[in-house]
Order: sequence, then structure tokens, then C-alpha cells
Amino acid sequence: MTQKKIYIAGPLFTEEQRWLLERIDEVCRKVGFDTYLPHRDAGIYDRNSDSTFFFEQDLRQLQDADVVVAVLNGDDVDSGTAWEIGYFYATHGGPIIGYLQDSRKPNPKAQLNPMVVNCLFVWVDNRERLEQILQALK
Repeated sequence: MTQKKIYIAGPLFTEEQRWLLERIDEVCRKVGFDTYLPHRDAGIYDRNSDSTFFFEQDLRQLQDADVVVAVLNGDDVDSGTAWEIGYFYATHGGPIIGYLQDSRKPNPKAQLNPMVVNCLFVWVDNRERLEQILQALK
């Protein structure tokens, strides 16, 4: 039996953002999922190079994924993350788990874009809750 695969989406422009994505990856693997972590598995896009490789690689991995975990922290959802959520929802219907640990958004349902909120299977605000949800999806 093959492992279910999780695509981990989120901003990866700073060391801190990549650190959080890597911690989420650890939780997913601990539960027993295979993961795709864009900056680990495809590399980091250099704005001076051709972006086609990154687009095609991420698209292929989204198509093969069973679940998306998307980091929604920040003033607004990262545009690439929003696209990944929308694409996965349109092609798979979910499940998409929103990870939001940002004190600026104590009420995500009212403070996130409704197009994002309505794609989510559930949202969590810590790694322990993420692990519980993933156990249930396994």
C-alpha cells in the first residue's frame, strides 16, 4: 500500500518561513505521510532564472497529492499559496488544511479571503492539532 502524499504550501522567501514549512513537514512524516516540500524538493526559485521548471514541478506534485497543508500566516495569504489552494480544490476537491498561527487573525473565518476559507477542510493553529487531524486522514 502506498503512502498518501501531502503537498506543503506556503511562502518560502525567508529563512523563518522555510523553517516553519520544515516543521510542518516533520509532523506530516511523523504521522506516516509522504511529503512534497517545494524548496526542499525543487529548490528555491531565483528571480533571474526561468520559472518554468518550478511551475511544472509544483504542478505535477499538486496533481499527485492527496492532501494539501497550506500556511496562511501573514497580512494576506501568499499569492502562490492561494493559487496552489485554488488549483488543488478545483482538481481534487480537498482536503486542504489551513495552518494559521498568526495573532493578527484571531478569527480566520472573518479575516481571510472567503475564497480561501471556503476551500479549507479545516484550519489549525498549532502543530499538535495538525498531527491530530492528519492521524484522522491517514
